Amino acid sequence: MSLSAIALNCTLKTSPSESSCELLLSQVSEEFARHGVDCPIVRAVDYNLLPGVTSDEGPGDEWPGIRSQILDANILIMGTPIWMGQPSSVCKRVMERLDAFLGETDDGGRQVAYGHVAGVAVVGNEDGAHNIVAQLFQGLNDVGFSIPASCSTYWTGEAMGKTNYKDLPETPDAVKSATKALVQNCIHLGELLAGAQYPSKQ
Repeated sequence: MSLSAIALNCTLKTSPSESSCELLLSQVSEEFARHGVDCPIVRAVDYNLLPGVTSDEGPGDEWPGIRSQILDANILIMGTPIWMGQPSSVCKRVMERLDAFLGETDDGGRQVAYGHVAGVAVVGNEDGAHNIVAQLFQGLNDVGFSIPASCSTYWTGEAMGKTNYKDLPETPDAVKSATKALVQNCIHLGELLAGAQYPSKQ
C-alpha cells in the first residue's frame, strides 16, 4: 500500500540556516525513504502563518497550502526544538491552526484528520523532551490524528550545555533506535487505517 508523509520543522531559524531540528527530521525522512515512503520537510517559519484557529485567516495567510499538504499525506511528523522547556512558538502556532480540525468533518462526519497518523521529533540542548511530546500527542489526538506506539524520537544535551544536535560527531544509537521505531510504527498504523477508516459518525 502506497503511503506518504510530511514533516513540519518548527525551528525558529529561517532557511537556509542550519537547524538541529532539520537534521533530526532529515534522518526521519531518510528512514521513511528506506521503506519507500516519501517524506518532504516543510520549514514552517518560512511561511506567513497568521494567528488564529481557522483553516484560512484571510489575505496573506499561507497556512491553507500547508494544511492541504498535511491532509494529502497519511502521516504527519511534528518536529520542534526545545526553548525554556517548551515547544517553539512556531510549533505552538501550528498547533493553534490545527485546532480548526475540531470543527471540520468529512462526508462520514469524521474529523478531517481521522485516518491520519502523527509522530513527534524533539531536539534541544536542555531538558523538556518528554513534556513536549506529551503536549503534542494530546493536541494532535484531540484534532483527530492517531498516535502509534513508540512514535517519538528526541535528543537532549547536557543541562545548561552548549552542544547542539547538529554539532555531534555521530548520531547516538538511542536516537537511531527511536527514529527507526517511530517510522516503522507510523507506517504500520498508517497502512491499517488506509485500509480500514474509522466508523462513520452519521
